[in-house]
Amino acid sequence: MNPPRTDARRHHDPQVRGFASDNYAGAHPEVLAALALANGGHQVAYGEDEYTENLQRIIRGHFGATAEAFPVFNGTGANVVALQAVTDRWGAVICAESAHINVDEGGAPERMGGLKLLTVPTPDGKLTPELIDRQAYGWEDEHRAMPQVVSITQSTELGTLYTPDEIRAICEHAHARGMKVHLDGSRIANAAASLNVPMRTFTNAVGVDILSLGGTKNGAVLGEAVVVINQDAVRQMKHLRKMSMQLASKMRFVSVQLEALLAKDLWLRNARHANEMAQRLAEGVRAVHGVEILYPVQANGVFARLPHDVSERLQKRFRFYFWDEAAGVVRWMCSFDTTEEDVDTFVAALKEEMAR
Repeated sequence: MNPPRTDARRHHDPQVRGFASDNYAGAHPEVLAALALANGGHQVAYGEDEYTENLQRIIRGHFGATAEAFPVFNGTGANVVALQAVTDRWGAVICAESAHINVDEGGAPERMGGLKLLTVPTPDGKLTPELIDRQAYGWEDEHRAMPQVVSITQSTELGTLYTPDEIRAICEHAHARGMKVHLDGSRIANAAASLNVPMRTFTNAVGVDILSLGGTKNGAVLGEAVVVINQDAVRQMKHLRKMSMQLASKMRFVSVQLEALLAKDLWLRNARHANEMAQRLAEGVRAVHGVEILYPVQANGVFARLPHDVSERLQKRFRFYFWDEAAGVVRWMCSFDTTEEDVDTFVAALKEEMAR
């Protein structure tokens, strides 16, 4: 039998590398192999398939016996569905001013989720009980959206990490005030790899109620999951997922990617490698006079300040983003497929541009 023909062509140069985002990376070969494995034959749609069922077993192994995963298409969808599940129509979510739900989701939590974000400036992207209390008030004031949830990000948008004890303190503080805790874990694997602890150590073990579990930045084609840890904290997740346009008909192809990442240690291998490349990048950059690293490099991102004209010239050679263009701050991200050669070539180019 002849193989099927295709008119598909490669439209990009696979040798082009960059440091703009871990979303720029392709899919890990083991994830692609899992997709092929799940293909063929018929499986029940909308999550009643064998792959989604097995994913539940894997999720419980990572996040406790009561955990339940609801696969979705993307990170914004995961956050919107998760936050809807733990708020009322009059509810509000306390988050860091730099949080992804506030800065990079186009207003989706408020516009699509129908909730209010109450933001707090932070020096390092991390909330504390004291910072939370800047917005945790007015529950009986009908003129103010009611604080019902604290949302934290691990690792944060600034590449910093919460320790398990810091998250425990936040959960205890929030719960004592009748609020629930959501963790945006788009880079949760990088956090666990850096802290060298299982993901449960800073989620279900310390009181997190609901989690947005990332897959795309860790080597998947697409797909994240809302993980409900505290079943008493949520209502009607299935209905919310469907209403939010995040219910995949052929869900087996989302679930099998998460299965490939989480069943063994692929998630951890990918994250450790990305983190190691970020450390290599930071070490190289520190040796360049005139470049300042702004935050501790604790995951797979490096935030630096350098002359604006240098950044613009360097962007013509490698893709990366300004984080705060007015202040000359840039962000460099490493991925599961970033190589030592990629890093060393970039550092050499940075030195060349700084010397001009």
